[in-house]
Amino acid sequence: MKIILPIDFSDNSLNALDFAIALAGKRDGEIILVHVIEAVFDFASQASVAMESMHRDAESLMQKTLEKHQDSILKFSTIIKEGTASISVARIAKEMDATLIVMGTQGASGIKVALIGSTTINLIKESAVPVLVVPAESNASEIRKVALALEFATHEEKFIDWVIDMSKRWERGLEFVHVQTANDFEEEPGIKKLENFITTNHPGLPVKIHTFYAKTPVEGLDQFLEENENVILVMCHEHKNLWEQVLSRSQTIEMVFHSKVPLLVMT
Repeated sequence: MKIILPIDFSDNSLNALDFAIALAGKRDGEIILVHVIEAVFDFASQASVAMESMHRDAESLMQKTLEKHQDSILKFSTIIKEGTASISVARIAKEMDATLIVMGTQGASGIKVALIGSTTINLIKESAVPVLVVPAESNASEIRKVALALEFATHEEKFIDWVIDMSKRWERGLEFVHVQTANDFEEEPGIKKLENFITTNHPGLPVKIHTFYAKTPVEGLDQFLEENENVILVMCHEHKNLWEQVLSRSQTIEMVFHSKVPLLVMT
């Protein structure tokens, strides 16, 4: 399992690193720390001096970070480069055939609207690799299960196998969440199709589906998270109805979000 970890050495990114280490597994786990330096200077002379300084600082902080995990059985490597963070991280993840990207962010207080920075949202849009957004208060040891939010659409089947494999590797239970709204089609055919898919492709795997009735998908997920805080919530980027409510403008993401609930976006 190969994880790309964007790191700016803030508490949020270091917490995401701890989370990634817990998920990487005890065997064949690899974490690649990526620090992207973004130029913000108008004059070439200023940029050159500043870049040299930022490279030195980043190399020093990378070394200190690696030293803290020198006893780990995981494989660590580092990349420091200049560019736009979201584009650079997405490109590195694709080129290195990463399993997923794990990125730290500031959490919200309670089930409130959380504003996740533009870098995270742009990364989700750019990435061909799943992105796991880890709130500051999230702790991997407290995660008990993985919950996959479904709209019962055909495009979701290609994600289900991957999520099942990850939940087994992470040694966490897997459950499914569906929000029934007034505009939805009948629920029963979708549930039956999911059960048949699991039975055929993953015999013996229990199928537990939570159905919530709400005016909007986001309200339904809010209900689920009130009852299930210790989860990784998985959503597909192709969820048209859900993402229309989750995405606000082009630079922020608004999500009904517990301060401790990581969000895994399948891209």
